[in-house]
Amino acid sequence: MSSSANSVANDLQRKRAELRAFLFLTVVLFPLLAVGIVAGYGFLVWIWQIYNGPPGVG
Repeated sequence: MSSSANSVANDLQRKRAELRAFLFLTVVLFPLLAVGIVAGYGFLVWIWQIYNGPPGVG
């Protein structure tokens, strides 16, 4: 295999790896992080209200 053909094969392999990483981030990781952050914040508010009561009571 010549040097230029090897370079083209490496570029194609790198582009596929980048595409897989991009799809993993956008389809799996970021949505899970968003749900986890919102759920965690809701849990903290829920625990806070257990100890301090709902807003406006006081």
